[in-house]
Amino acid sequence: MEFVDLGRQYEKIGADLEQRVLKVLHDRHFIMGDEIRELEEKLAEFTGRKYCLCCGSGTEALQIPLMAYELTKEDAVFVPAFTFFASAESISIAGGTPVFVDIDRNFNMDPDDLAKRIGEVMAEGRLRPRGIVTVDLFGRSADYDRILPIAEKYGLFVLEDAAQGFGGSLRGARNGSFGDVSATSFFPAKPLGCYGDGGAVFTDDDRLYEIMHSIRVHGQGSDKYDNVRLGINGRMDTIQAAVVLSKLQVFEEELEARQRVAGWYSRRLEKKYGTPAIDADHYSAWAQYTVLAKDREERDGIVSGMKRQGIPVMVYYPIPLHWQTVYRSMGYGTESLPVCEEICGRCFSLPMHPYLTEEEADKVCKALIEL
Repeated sequence: MEFVDLGRQYEKIGADLEQRVLKVLHDRHFIMGDEIRELEEKLAEFTGRKYCLCCGSGTEALQIPLMAYELTKEDAVFVPAFTFFASAESISIAGGTPVFVDIDRNFNMDPDDLAKRIGEVMAEGRLRPRGIVTVDLFGRSADYDRILPIAEKYGLFVLEDAAQGFGGSLRGARNGSFGDVSATSFFPAKPLGCYGDGGAVFTDDDRLYEIMHSIRVHGQGSDKYDNVRLGINGRMDTIQAAVVLSKLQVFEEELEARQRVAGWYSRRLEKKYGTPAIDADHYSAWAQYTVLAKDREERDGIVSGMKRQGIPVMVYYPIPLHWQTVYRSMGYGTESLPVCEEICGRCFSLPMHPYLTEEEADKVCKALIEL
């Protein structure tokens, strides 16, 4: 059993995918070829955004807009502590200072703790609140009904990290459409992935798009040898765009299949484990299906037991961002973000992909219940 089975997906789309890749090889436009523009147009339409800008990775998709905001070390950008490292790393690389926020029981940024942290930063006076990086973790939209008004109250930009949530929605509004600017990743294990690294940025802001377009290619101006700002090499490989274009054709179908898999898990496990919330407002992309054990000891025993049976499970994320070595000097210590710290010791994720069968889901759940 595979945690994410890309082989079964390839069996479905292989002929179309190979044709698209061969076209790139024949055209020999290996970086920023015609497929990039086609993909940008289709992804902008998918999210309902005015602009899409493809780039070389999900991390670059975070860095490019943060660089566009010209952050300084005095600029505080608020980010949940329970997420992949790139969400905070990108703030630091762009010149800002991450301020870590606790999470709610849906694994996403807690709006109450966000408001508290903003107040603390303003009272201390060392940093100035500048922006918020939200994360649609494991596929579920962050609480934008509450986060966006907080951002508006304090004049903060919002960058939506939709790397895991792309394809999901909140009351019909797609992830990738929230805030001033959004980012996603096409890392192979993501709900919409390529066969290497890739990413995309989305916005409705004309001026922000122009700046990000420049940053993507070394701060280029009107001429390729006139660099008007510092930028990065954020170009996307054309072959990766061809892969995403092929997968995009079956993406809606795969999202529906992910709902079925999540339903199988929830019905079988909800009496034994803490299972993720499912409700009418949130349509999750189910990048991961993550459950909660009683405590760290039980979690670690379950993970070992599942692996002995040949069933892959993963732990995301065992070390919260405010405990990472590089950020240890910020002085958060233990018990500073209690929900995040608790969840890090209890959660683990089950095999999740659109081609998982009900028999396989039964096998996973049977093993979990026995353990």
